[in-house]
Amino acid sequence: MKTRCAWCEKDDLYRQYHDQEWGIPVYDDAKLFEFLLLETFQAGLSWHTILKRRETFRTAFDHFDYHKIALYPETKIQELMLDSGIIRNQLKIRSAVANAQAFLKIQEEFGSFSKYIWDFVDGKPIDNNWQSMAELPATTPLSDAISKDLKKRGFKFVGSTIVYAQMQATGMVNDHLADCWTKKNKNI
Repeated sequence: MKTRCAWCEKDDLYRQYHDQEWGIPVYDDAKLFEFLLLETFQAGLSWHTILKRRETFRTAFDHFDYHKIALYPETKIQELMLDSGIIRNQLKIRSAVANAQAFLKIQEEFGSFSKYIWDFVDGKPIDNNWQSMAELPATTPLSDAISKDLKKRGFKFVGSTIVYAQMQATGMVNDHLADCWTKKNKNI
């Protein structure tokens, strides 16, 4: 039996996400935007709630195509407000559109969102060595700085806690616990 980080032992969906995605570096802009959109909807909710609805979000938000989302008209926003498969929070839905627009501006300025975001960690993951879940931070000075910069660039629902969760999800930080099998097997 594999030893995993305790937070993921809720069900197979969580274990699969932990084993195959969480903490693995993501450099692809499309995948980074997907995580960003999902993390912003997580604000105030559990990640498990979002993960269970991920495929519904994918369908509702045009496969996380930020080019399309940036151009959503009011009719699409109202359509999303009626979709019971996603989180029907008007502010979060509107933030998805604003964030897609800001995402495109960052791509124009830096060449890619990946280059912009990974420059905060000099292009390589921060490899933490936590022994217990109690040690895992919700925010760090770095997530504070990234959050501030994203907000300055027009992003919404990107507080430091959401940014740190994004950093964990996309492998900018490796917060797998020291005894987790993924930490011991760097080839995941």
